[in-house]
Amino acid sequence: NSTVRGALSIHGSNPQYLIEKVIRARIYDSLYWKEHCFALNAESIIDKAITLHAIGGTYDRQTPTPFICLTLKLLQLQPEKEILMEYLLAEEFKYLRALAALYIRLTFRSMDVYEILEPLMKDYRKLRIRHPGGYSLTYFDQFIDDLLKEERVCDIILPR
Repeated sequence: NSTVRGALSIHGSNPQYLIEKVIRARIYDSLYWKEHCFALNAESIIDKAITLHAIGGTYDRQTPTPFICLTLKLLQLQPEKEILMEYLLAEEFKYLRALAALYIRLTFRSMDVYEILEPLMKDYRKLRIRHPGGYSLTYFDQFIDDLLKEERVCDIILPR
């Protein structure tokens, strides 16, 4: 559960610390993390992201969603900017794009975030959100708008 060697600090700290300690501890204890996130790399995480069927942070009894588990794994791996851009360009996989967008919002500088994420506002596909009450629907452009404007998305406090 450690960050990759030689990883850069993001916003002045370990990148994993962008996810709160309580949620991070629950992710490390979750079955999805132990079974599916072990030994993932920037290439193999794509296969896991393609199989996602919802975004979200935690649901019933504070169980972390696979989406938030993969977000933490990306924070550990710190893929290069070119790889993240390829994730965003894969239009047929909307949950992979959402994962990359959240990672970019968490780790990039504010000017880069707006330049990269604003063009994604033209994507109007539906996304499922998993939350403690079950599932609900949103749209991809609304998710991007939330990333740009809200303080908390998917149970993660976003950097200012």
